[in-house]
Amino acid sequence: MNRKKALVAGVSAATLALTLAACGGGDDDKSSKDKFNETLQSGGKNPDAVGPAPQPEGAQTGGEITILAPDPDDGPTSLDPAGLWSVTDNAIAQDLLFRSLTTWQQNPETGEYTLVPDLATDLGTPNEDFTEWTFTLKDGIKWETGDPVTAEEVKFGMERSFDAETFATGPGAAYSKPYFEGGDTYNGPYAKGAEDFPAISVDGNTLTLKMSTPFAEMDYYGIFPAMGPVPLDAPAADYGLKPLSTGPYKIEKYVPNQELVLVPNDQWDPATDPARNQFPDKYTFEFGGDNAVADKTALSDSGSTTISTAMLSNDYTKAIEDGLQDQVLVGPQPCTSFVMPNYDKVKELEVRQALAFAYAYEDIWSAGGYLPGVTRANGVTDPELGFGLLPPGMAGRIPWNPEIDGETIQYDPEHAKELLAKAGYEPGEYEVSFVYDATSQEGKDAAKQRELGYEESGFSVKAYPYTAGSLYDVWTDPDNALYKKINLLGTAWCQDWPSAATFVPPILETGQPYNTGNFSEESIDAEMDRIRTLPVDEQADAWGALENKVMTEFQPVINAGFYQGTYAIGSDIGGFANDTTVGGAPDYRTIFVK
Repeated sequence: MNRKKALVAGVSAATLALTLAACGGGDDDKSSKDKFNETLQSGGKNPDAVGPAPQPEGAQTGGEITILAPDPDDGPTSLDPAGLWSVTDNAIAQDLLFRSLTTWQQNPETGEYTLVPDLATDLGTPNEDFTEWTFTLKDGIKWETGDPVTAEEVKFGMERSFDAETFATGPGAAYSKPYFEGGDTYNGPYAKGAEDFPAISVDGNTLTLKMSTPFAEMDYYGIFPAMGPVPLDAPAADYGLKPLSTGPYKIEKYVPNQELVLVPNDQWDPATDPARNQFPDKYTFEFGGDNAVADKTALSDSGSTTISTAMLSNDYTKAIEDGLQDQVLVGPQPCTSFVMPNYDKVKELEVRQALAFAYAYEDIWSAGGYLPGVTRANGVTDPELGFGLLPPGMAGRIPWNPEIDGETIQYDPEHAKELLAKAGYEPGEYEVSFVYDATSQEGKDAAKQRELGYEESGFSVKAYPYTAGSLYDVWTDPDNALYKKINLLGTAWCQDWPSAATFVPPILETGQPYNTGNFSEESIDAEMDRIRTLPVDEQADAWGALENKVMTEFQPVINAGFYQGTYAIGSDIGGFANDTTVGGAPDYRTIFVK
């Protein structure tokens, strides 16, 4: 899942111990590895869960909550269920607006997340080899209009996920197209000459899904809004501007990338929903704006009902010093940030390895607003964390921190020059180019540190400022003028559910939209296809071994750090939790006004 960036301004080393003490109920004796391992407390699966949802202690209805997300990249450009695949968007959509086949239920007492039925009566029934699944829908689920949700509408919603052109940022390319029978050639219901898609069939209230390869994790994929209903007359182009709700809230106002206002949906029935609650009378999301203002508003002493999702560290430190520990949280996020050399342009392995030694990790993190070792870390801050793709705590993960010509990865300009020389380049001869976020001072400062590191390491550098939107607008668009000028791209990626199958293919498989470096090796694609057919209990280790092989033999990406997020929480907010199931965001299912 695409991790949209969150900035936390750097703090001094002197405040590090104080900061660690407040990490979400953490323990000073825990290492950074332990903290980054706490990515998902899993309660397993409960196919028998029914509504209403568990309620946190002291939960009350009423009041209004404001969510301030200072980074404009966090604002959804569309709320079309088929295109939702970012942390911020999915948190809002899954928790408040859209129901799907399955969902996550939080235990407010333990913080555990359990996979439970949502639209479906259970978690689905697979055949013996997981090449066919059946889901039966509950009775009594309605649209905000009062009309009943039908199995045909769920089928239509799922079919739209195969349209990888219209919904290029959605999950369909990673899961629908490779797993469903005929999905590799089916392009959705809007394609010219599109016919019925037989891999998804309906009989009354039951859907039968046929797979081209075993898909043991279909019940997890069922959490996505793309695996839920869409009205049969919904258009492709602009449905996401005012989609109909099936969840506890509906849209009152939506300005893409700027503002979203949600009010209660009176057609939502809590008796059918084991995961969601309907506590506040209104949610107002404001995207963009000033971080400092957001923090000040959330931390005001006037009974604030505001949450800041990207807290500045100087505000964080002051809040701790002022005794406001209950109003701040550092939350784990199962996510990794990547620098992705264009595999078609940066052809030599030694050059890609040199780039790993030329990245001034801690200087870039601090300048860009992250706290080394707390809100951003990898093998630089703790060798046990390593430099691989997979975030700590994921099954099958093999920590990767090898010696490359005698040195483990760190910022080492002299070793980068040696690797460049091994590839046949003199200092200053090889040019690297990248685009950076110039909408904030932190973005500019981080780019400057990155540029200095590359130059010190023997590269010549061109850095292009970008202010027109998200960097993904450049990284994922080969026709973009800036895309054509650069040879270093990026992605920040989070798990879609606790499986390496949600990390390795989206980053490494040929043609995936967030494989922005265009890494492509036939042997690796073939191994991914093979792993998908393995017995379930063998897949995790196989994904881990493949990741380790790719990073050792090809180094197609540079691990620019694992994430944790920081929140400022209004004093009158109750039930707040960091939702790791979507990669780290407020869990809107349990928040209430005290």
